[in-house]
Parts: sequence; C-alpha cells; structure tokens
Amino acid sequence: MIKKPLLTSAALALVATVGYLLFWPTGVQPVAWQPQPSPGYSGPYARNERLADLRQIPLAPGAGPEHVAQGPDGLMYTALSNGHIVRLQPDGSHLELVADTGGRVLGFDFDGDGNIIAADAYKGLLRVTPKGQVSLITNRVSDTDAIVFVDAVAVAPDGRIYFTEASHRFQPGPWGDPMAVSLAEILEQRGNGRVLVHDPATHTTEVIATGLVFANGIVLASDGQSLLVAETGRYRIWRIPISARQLDLRLPGHTAHVILDNLPAFPDNLTKGESGRYWVGLPKARSALADALAPWPFLRAASFRLPHFLLPVPKPYGHALAFNEQGQILADLQDPSGRYPEVTGITEVKGTLYVHSLVAPALGMVRAAAGWLPR
Repeated sequence: MIKKPLLTSAALALVATVGYLLFWPTGVQPVAWQPQPSPGYSGPYARNERLADLRQIPLAPGAGPEHVAQGPDGLMYTALSNGHIVRLQPDGSHLELVADTGGRVLGFDFDGDGNIIAADAYKGLLRVTPKGQVSLITNRVSDTDAIVFVDAVAVAPDGRIYFTEASHRFQPGPWGDPMAVSLAEILEQRGNGRVLVHDPATHTTEVIATGLVFANGIVLASDGQSLLVAETGRYRIWRIPISARQLDLRLPGHTAHVILDNLPAFPDNLTKGESGRYWVGLPKARSALADALAPWPFLRAASFRLPHFLLPVPKPYGHALAFNEQGQILADLQDPSGRYPEVTGITEVKGTLYVHSLVAPALGMVRAAAGWLPR
C-alpha cells in the first residue's frame, strides 16, 4: 500500500513538471506554419549507399570540418570546432595549422589577395591572411544594428563579400553553441535570418534580404547577379538578386524565388561543383513529429523546455545533393548508416568529393564513381 505522503509528493512533482513544460519562460516565441508533406527517401532521393565507404582523414586534435574549400595555392582548407583553420594536401596528407580565430568558423571563401574571408559564429566576419593573421572585417551593419550570427560567405570577383546571418536574434554563446541556436531558430520559425553584403572598398555593410528561417549556405550564381541561399528551417534554396536591399522574403511581390523546395532534410552548406552543378549538404533528415507540431507553436515552445536528448532529433544519416540552377537534382549521395555523421556539404575538385561535417572527427573523401554525376 502506498502511503498518502508519497502520493502527495508524487502529485506535486507531476504538477511542477507539467507547469514547467507548459509555462516556464524560454525566450523562444514560436509561430504557426505549415510545411508540405515530406517527399521522404523516394524519387530523386531514393536510398543509396554512395557515401557509405568514404575515406576519413583524421583531424586530431580538432573535429567538425564544417566547410571545405580549395585555396589559391591548390591546398584544401577547412575550419574546425576548436577554432582552428587548417590545410592539407589534396590527397589528405600533411595537415597543418593556418590560424586560430578563438571562435568557430562555419563558412569561408578566398578573396583576390589570397586572404580567407571567414564567418565566425562567435566573432563576426573575419579576414585571415596567408600568414595566419586574424582581423575583424565587421560585426555590425550600423551602430544600432549588430550582426549576431554569421554563417557562410561568398566573395565576388569585384571583392564584395556576400554572407548569411543565420539568426539576427539568437546569438551563439548566450544561447549555447551554434547547434543550440539553430534549434531555437527553427523551433521559432519567425524568420530571423538575413543575407548581407560588405563592400571592402567603402567599408560599408548592407542588408540584401530578411525573413529566412536560419539562413545558411550561400554561393554566387553563374550569372554573377544573384545568390543561391539555403534556408535550413524551411527545407529550401532561394535565388536572390545581389542588387536587392531590405528584401523581406516573408512578404509577397519580391524579386527572389525558390529554386529547390520541400527537401527531405535540412539544407546546409552550398558550394559550386563542376559542369555547372551546385552541392548542398543535408546534415539532418526531417522529423515527422517536428513537421506535425508546425501548426502548434505552444507545443513547440513546450518541447524546447525538454532536455535536448529528449527532443525529436533524427538519427545520423549521411546525405548530399548536386543540383542545377533550374532546381533539377543531378546527383544524390547517401549513407543510411550515418557512419560519417552530419554531412553539411560537398566540395568537388577534379572528381574527388571532400565531405564536410559539423561534428565528425575526420574529413571525408571519396572519388565520384562512374554514373554518379552527369557529364
């Protein structure tokens, strides 16, 4: 027989738990939205194992080669979770340290002088010289407009720097690591992400577009007049004119348009491949439960109060796509086992695919087999 004091204590604990889940303030203010039904792993996304046997290049003591790019010197560069930017030979040998930003670089590109232009989630938009000297380019649009969370970078031939601000509201550090911030942004769905441009000649920064739910990968399109931008929280990729200013993508009548919509997973890094194709990494599959909760902001707010290990986070699943500017899927590479977790992107160099990851302890490499890619 259970004693009455124990029942009373259990009831009080239950009431307290329910009250916490329903009413404890979190700072996240979700809004309702309605995603399309997920296409799942069918059609152009049919399951395959093309990434299952990739080679892994250890990066100790660092991990998480979130972005990879070939430098003007022909070497491969990547940024790690410990703040290091490193480089190695194209065959994966001779790893060496280039610089330590003291933060977490999530995306970068090279300017015409061979400098690395880096999006550091904690520090802002940085310049890293070939000798490893780190300096701040900007972390503000104006005195009253701080840049909160830079994510990805594309440098144009004229020197202008186009970059994404994943969230203008949730800042890494106060809100946890970049992964925690992405969770807050995607749960909220208010569209706090932006696309910006910095002109080194005038030292000015302007807002191109607003209203994205976690603005992520960015790349200059082939016409040189538009940008491709991944909107992680809405499973899509936009084409946005570089001439636009203060374009609110939540409103009708704008000049941007979606070229790839309703993806089966969350899109991340964007890179230019060969033969006019682009690559996007898909680090996490969509969650059926998360999509079901989309129209219910109150329940999404309650879920944010749960310990992160209880949240409906999908299991690791390796996935990346190649596509063209018309939104046609040209290649689909997967690893259902998730042996190489969190595939955030692909860098294609002469038939070798360098596989990015936010958390993996190694850089992935695989040769594109015959039939994988259209000629």
